[in-house]
Amino acid sequence: MRIYLEHVTKSFPSQNRKEKRNVIAVNDFTYEIPDGTLTGLLGPSGCGKSTTLNLICGLETPTSGKIYFGDDDVTLLPPESRGVGIVFQNYALYPHLTVLENILFPLQNLKGPEKLSKAVMLDKAREAADLVQISRLLERRPKEMSGGQQQRVAIARALVKRPRVLLLDEPLSNLDARLRLQTREEIRRIQRETGITTVFVTHDQEEAMSISDQIVVMKEGIVQQIGKPQTVYDDPVNLFVAKFLGTPPVNVFSGEIRSGQLYLGQAPVLPFPGGRDGPVWVGIRPEGFVPSPDGPLVCSTRAVEVMGRDTSVVCTHPAAEAQIRAIISSEHDVSGDTVRFQLKPAKVHVFDRQSENRIYPA
Repeated sequence: MRIYLEHVTKSFPSQNRKEKRNVIAVNDFTYEIPDGTLTGLLGPSGCGKSTTLNLICGLETPTSGKIYFGDDDVTLLPPESRGVGIVFQNYALYPHLTVLENILFPLQNLKGPEKLSKAVMLDKAREAADLVQISRLLERRPKEMSGGQQQRVAIARALVKRPRVLLLDEPLSNLDARLRLQTREEIRRIQRETGITTVFVTHDQEEAMSISDQIVVMKEGIVQQIGKPQTVYDDPVNLFVAKFLGTPPVNVFSGEIRSGQLYLGQAPVLPFPGGRDGPVWVGIRPEGFVPSPDGPLVCSTRAVEVMGRDTSVVCTHPAAEAQIRAIISSEHDVSGDTVRFQLKPAKVHVFDRQSENRIYPA
């Protein structure tokens, strides 16, 4: 099911009595989510991603704009009429019901022509349980299961009606690191097997990038960038996106363009033809550093951490905002108080000092 948001805005009255202006949670959001894809809504807390999800499912109504499922305008349609399945952060399972009864619950509430026989409902519930691989747990109650198992039950309950759209609101936040990894792989597998259009809300950029077909990066209710995860990582449109994506994070320097050269401190580190002379922000991905005896970027070494195939070099430079973390091949031997780097041009991003928008060389 294709989802299209057309100039969607959602504002709320300010909770501050002295502040008469409304708070805009989602600001002029226009975006098409292609049929059968998994899209990640990504951003820090308060950026409007959960509000966007609530608008899609019908728990909130837009202040302005329209929402379409396929060619159908669902802007004012109630949630139960939209054909959506929702999985929340806290699972929301009924503690007194078994796994099977929890999965059956949405089917038992169907009325009129949609009402199903008991045998059909059981078949659908077992099919959903098979899909999320919890068939052996059908007689258990939620308290007898791990967090990851409970989350699978919640997903099965959302899928049992074969919704047109599946919405996941930070579904992995309550799981430990190992379970998060396993469950996000399961979510991707389930989405591929079912082909259901899925929207996944998270503040964890690693989660979003690992399973999404495309990501939407948001800040303060405004869409910053949309694209395939690797494309957004490699080609951020502004400094916020560059900082938000990546582990370890991008290294930010105060730089300057002079006569077609990019300077960090007093050293010209890369050609930058066509750029207007003046101060800029420079973001360098951790993998953008290459140790070299005659490298133009000279840094003071603070620590060298060998991590198997890679080595993390922690160092400083007068132009850097904070400590620099460079990820290099463990084949390189880094020793001494200083280290010199060549830079990979594709991993160096230059931003306007005022607008923080990306600047490209000619």
